[in-house]
Amino acid sequence: MAAALMPWLLALAALTLLRLWLAAILPLAPDEAYYWVWSSGLQGGYLDHPPMVAIFIRAGTLLAGETPLGVRLLGPLSLALGSLLLMRAAEDLFPGRRAGPWAAALLNATLLAGVGAIAMTPDTPLLFFWTATIWALARLHATGDGRWWLVAGLLAGLALASKYTAALLGLGILFWLLADPAMRRWLLRWQPWAGGVLAMLAFAPVIAWNAANGWASFAKQGGRAGDGDGDVGDALRYLGELIGAQVGLATPLVFLLCVAGAAAAARQWWRGRDAAALLLAALILPGAAIFLWQATGSRVQGNWPAILYPAAAIAAAALLAAPRWMRLRVPALVLGGAMTGAVYLQAAAAPLPLPRGADPTLARLAGWDAFLGDVEAAAAAQGAAFVAAEEYGLASVLAFGLPPGRVVVAMDGRWQHFSLPTPPAGVTGLLVRSERRGEWPPNWPGAEPIPGEDGRLVRRRGGVTAEAYRLWRVVPAPGQPPAAVLPRSGGG
Repeated sequence: MAAALMPWLLALAALTLLRLWLAAILPLAPDEAYYWVWSSGLQGGYLDHPPMVAIFIRAGTLLAGETPLGVRLLGPLSLALGSLLLMRAAEDLFPGRRAGPWAAALLNATLLAGVGAIAMTPDTPLLFFWTATIWALARLHATGDGRWWLVAGLLAGLALASKYTAALLGLGILFWLLADPAMRRWLLRWQPWAGGVLAMLAFAPVIAWNAANGWASFAKQGGRAGDGDGDVGDALRYLGELIGAQVGLATPLVFLLCVAGAAAAARQWWRGRDAAALLLAALILPGAAIFLWQATGSRVQGNWPAILYPAAAIAAAALLAAPRWMRLRVPALVLGGAMTGAVYLQAAAAPLPLPRGADPTLARLAGWDAFLGDVEAAAAAQGAAFVAAEEYGLASVLAFGLPPGRVVVAMDGRWQHFSLPTPPAGVTGLLVRSERRGEWPPNWPGAEPIPGEDGRLVRRRGGVTAEAYRLWRVVPAPGQPPAAVLPRSGGG
């Protein structure tokens, strides 16, 4: 068995090295820089998400410095470890079928995993701890040892401390317990309950932070669901967007295999009361139904269902034994690898001069180094005591990338949930503002536009415009909207 696994392990190692290299050479996207700000002041929670992404970044920067690689270090490494755990889980759930390597390969062939391994977002730790929880539950299924409930509970709690959608993991486990007669016997034993206690202890800092901050994060994320107006046209559009995003982000053939695998898991449990198949169905179908329901009233971001794919990949690898499905495995890996490789190549070298609307890598990653140099030159020319931005992502990029010593100020209500100093009064700063925010005045009271070409900067890659910005003179004053001085990267 070990010899048979060697090609898969070598491929995983090579892929991980490629991802680490890309993580090192690509500039941070605005959201990544924002999460880096979180890591500079660890808390029990934040307005947007629980704190695990900040903990991942803090660990990475302690090992590799405050660099793009440091921020992203645990992304490729956690996906590599998660892939090994997924392989083991598939073997424990369906021994003898050699489904593990195929399950891990299918997951790695998706854009969701391939791009998510490089971009450090809350989905990065979420996907790892979700997969690790499946591994612990598979160990429980294979061994019957109740102590694995404790491991599963702790890992599920860490998933919930990564992103609130991990509540679907608890829902799936509960369904598994209640729906299978053999599993219901565990309800009379202490281990599942102790596992639940461990999960809540792991999540307790998030609850405490919300309690101290007016339940701000719970209210913000809870308000995402069910906010549609019931319009049929909107519902159909949102549903189409969600399904289309999954076809693209999972890659078409992997998506087809995962959907068929989920259906096979449900069918196998219904016909044979197979507890392993039920576990997979419970971790896929309720979540899929909730995302589809939510799409009838509001837009569902394409990355949110990423958590469904580890279990779906196992189902596709273990339960689709018919030749017509088996023949799709290699083409699925080839197509997924080609699509992911194309994104990697475009992000790193941009061989195609695509416009912003057709190239997400242009909008998020392109031209930051030259742009930061232009901002610093403009600040020096204006004699600015600080550089400011209203957009939290842009402000965070400035804080991470401008030279050491340059004060960076952010103006946004979210910063009131951080313990950050306020900008000094009575000094003049330079506000950088995207033209995409329109022609209306900045939120900063009394902002004065800098006229002419001196007041406009463009971020580009290879002559293609990623974004244009206007510059304004600003002065802090009492009574203005909340503003904060952001922490700075040690490396500038």
